Amino acid sequence: MIRVQYFARYREALGLDGEQLNWSESLACLDDLRRLLLERGGVWEVLGEQNLMCARNQELCSLDEPLADGDEVAFFPTVTGG
Repeated sequence: MIRVQYFARYREALGLDGEQLNWSESLACLDDLRRLLLERGGVWEVLGEQNLMCARNQELCSLDEPLADGDEVAFFPTVTGG
């Protein structure tokens, strides 16, 4: 099982704080998970943004980060401030 969390603008667009998905060997990295979510279409296309940030087990990482059963993944937009 993989726990996926959505933050900030993504949470608002998707109407979800998070969800749990079954892990499979086809989800070798975070980008595989992101692509699976993008296949849902519609509002899920927000996860296709180039500036998407992600974390695995509460550590920032890139989309090529390996995934394993039991991982927690977070997707969030870049943060800017002034």
